[in-house]
Amino acid sequence: MNQLILLHGALGTSDQVKPLADKLNADRPVHLLNFEGHGTEAVLERPFRMEHFAENVLNYMEENSIEKADLFGYSMGGYVALLLGLHHGDRIGKISTLGTVLKWSPEVAGREVKFLNPAKITEKVPQFAQELDRRHPGSWKQVTSKTKELLTDLGKEHRIKDSDWSDIKNKVRIHVGDRDQTAGLAQSIDVYNALPNGELVVLPNSPHPIEKADMDLLVASLNGFYIS
Repeated sequence: MNQLILLHGALGTSDQVKPLADKLNADRPVHLLNFEGHGTEAVLERPFRMEHFAENVLNYMEENSIEKADLFGYSMGGYVALLLGLHHGDRIGKISTLGTVLKWSPEVAGREVKFLNPAKITEKVPQFAQELDRRHPGSWKQVTSKTKELLTDLGKEHRIKDSDWSDIKNKVRIHVGDRDQTAGLAQSIDVYNALPNGELVVLPNSPHPIEKADMDLLVASLNGFYIS
């Protein structure tokens, strides 16, 4: 059985998915990692890019002697997981996502980066600023600014094009909340239909934040998915 790696979302750290990891069946190693520049990971002299985050995962696998891994990605982490499936399918087993924006455009990116302004976050939502500072000690403003640039770039040049979905041969299970205004049910259905081995699970009464998802149903779905 493949080892399992859980990937966090934008502005997050591995702490974001640790509660989920603690609930999954512990019959194999479950790994958590931070993307570069997140948490206590060094901020490299390069922009945030999805392909760089995919590289982080491959490097982690090499450092931990993981030949092949199943992946779960929340939000941005799900896009990284799918990008790995597209370009490194031989190293990746099953892929599952939650709340991932799958189709990008300048309009989608503009919506997502609207509030990614450190000064406005500090002024309008100081509690969130404090939480970001806890996650990324001394670097949360840089993480926020680099994430804004990452998503703006992704809107201009999405890394998985509509014609690419059919090239992802991995078994993929997409999870989306019925109240998720970020990922959106319609695009999740479109991608599910385009994937050769796609599956779709809609979580009831679940908005975008992972901590507000129907965790019992999500855990049951993931345990069944990875074991089957």
